Amino acid sequence: EEELDFPDYLRRDNKLQVIRSELKRTLELAQQGSLLREGAHVALIGQPNVGKSSLLNCLSGEEVALVSDIPGTTRDVIRQSIQLNGVPLHIIDTAGMRDTVDIIEKMGIERTRSMFLKADVILLLMDAKHGIAEEDKKILSELPAATPRLIIFNKIDLNQESPHIELKNEATCIYLSTKTGEGVNLLKDKLLEMIGWHQEAGVFMARVRHVRALQQAEEHLYKAFQVSSMAELFAEELRLAQENLNSITGEFTADDLLGEIFSRFCIGK
Repeated sequence: EEELDFPDYLRRDNKLQVIRSELKRTLELAQQGSLLREGAHVALIGQPNVGKSSLLNCLSGEEVALVSDIPGTTRDVIRQSIQLNGVPLHIIDTAGMRDTVDIIEKMGIERTRSMFLKADVILLLMDAKHGIAEEDKKILSELPAATPRLIIFNKIDLNQESPHIELKNEATCIYLSTKTGEGVNLLKDKLLEMIGWHQEAGVFMARVRHVRALQQAEEHLYKAFQVSSMAELFAEELRLAQENLNSITGEFTADDLLGEIFSRFCIGK
């Protein structure tokens, strides 16, 4: 018998769009803050003697890894943390990938394979003089498809090439020399681009779990948009989005939501 106002769906949908835009902006800032706090893991992969350890030393600015013409010098994983434009990067130098009978070297190669899944970015090093060899193609086939990678052609000083970036079969290739340092700045800029870093105001030091919660909240808001014609499902997606945000703030509970509902609507006993 009460006169009820019909929902203003246009106003509701406009508010949802504004919230989605604001959440997307917050997520972008959180991802930048997470990068500043946690950093990114970069794995150096390739055959022996392509310059992985030299590149590690070049990026870190110090001699943290042994460099030798003898294949298989690096037999274990070497980690070094550096900063690029204030962004921490955890560089992982790995054992050269090849067939070997050396038991210790085999163990190092197995550890290299385990690094594939942990890396945020993979740098696959090759010899610029020889190009992509069959062994390199084999390594490429083992890399996880979902992990971003850069192909580095090292030792361009031997071919008297100039440092540059080019696209080959949808793969980004950087030509450089770890011996002279030519092209290393190109690599640094591309690395920051690949991990999603861009300098802007308002960045806050988010944790990884904060970023995940924001991503899940964004996903539920998108689902709410998709089921906007079904009020029950729409409300449920909004509730799930709120729960994800609540995991960050801890300031809004289900009881608070019920209180808000009862304060705004007349619900019969």
